[in-house]
Amino acid sequence: MRIVSGIQPTGNLHLGNYLGAIKNWVKMQDDVAAEGGQSLYFLADLHAISMPHDPKALSANTREMTAALVACGIDPERSILFNQTQVPQHAELQWLLNGTARMGWLSRMTQFKDKSGKNREGASVALFTYPVLQAADVLLYQATHVPVGEDQKQHLELARDIAQKFNNDFASEETPVFTLPDPIIPPEAARIMSLRDGSAKMSKSDPSDMARINLTDDADTIMKKVKKAKSDAEPLPSEKAGLEGRAEANNLIGIYSAMTGQSVEQILADFGGEGFGKFKPALGEVLVEKLAPINERFNELRKDYTALDAILAKGAEKARTLALPTLHAAYDALGLVRG
Repeated sequence: MRIVSGIQPTGNLHLGNYLGAIKNWVKMQDDVAAEGGQSLYFLADLHAISMPHDPKALSANTREMTAALVACGIDPERSILFNQTQVPQHAELQWLLNGTARMGWLSRMTQFKDKSGKNREGASVALFTYPVLQAADVLLYQATHVPVGEDQKQHLELARDIAQKFNNDFASEETPVFTLPDPIIPPEAARIMSLRDGSAKMSKSDPSDMARINLTDDADTIMKKVKKAKSDAEPLPSEKAGLEGRAEANNLIGIYSAMTGQSVEQILADFGGEGFGKFKPALGEVLVEKLAPINERFNELRKDYTALDAILAKGAEKARTLALPTLHAAYDALGLVRG
């Protein structure tokens, strides 16, 4: 088994990032290693330039995301951790696959429609073609499995279509160039909402810092934010059905569940009938306990650019070694003369 997954480098990492993606990566790393497989995780900095961006922020965020991944449990000795830019084979293979991908396929990608909005003519070509780069990201390493959420299923299907057509057009059934990766649907990731509005996702772009728990927050800040989180005047119900229509209560219970591994039913068995005056301090203590070691390691690493650059360089070297045979096979299959 070989798993490949990427994440765009963003700043101001928060609890939603950790519970929504990174925690699952750590579990997959451990599970795959136990089975003798291999995990590759990369910072998708080439994808980031498909939208308007600040170059200085992008380089800083790439390092900060690296620090966050390591602090959360991604082990560069057990997984291959790198950024796309240092493995130019990603961009090379994208260009080769552009000859196989079809305009109609890309035109049906819902994320392009969402991100380009009403100004599609003003969107970058990179935004339109980045699903082909996503295909290259996984096909380059002969990935057997790719973790996908609902918003990425369509892109993995496209990668499989591109791989299948390339194999049919330029290779034989006995010696295909690309492995068709299968999806891994991770355990349902916790959908973490704003502490100020239970109907909106926790986001780094929220103007209120009180709306999110940052990975850089200390214990006092975490406790303060939890105690001031929006809630309602009703006591917690004794059964899950009682949370319907109570967005903020549902969010806070969901965070407790995701951090402890306890089911919603177990939590309500302990706190049903109690008010938030009792539940919030308990939630704050859980968050402080679980996030303290991550916070300490993250704050230590994020300032050490030398160490972070070394991690990325070492991972990129390993990734290039794995990537070259596939890239060369693709060149040869297309009849391109390489030195």
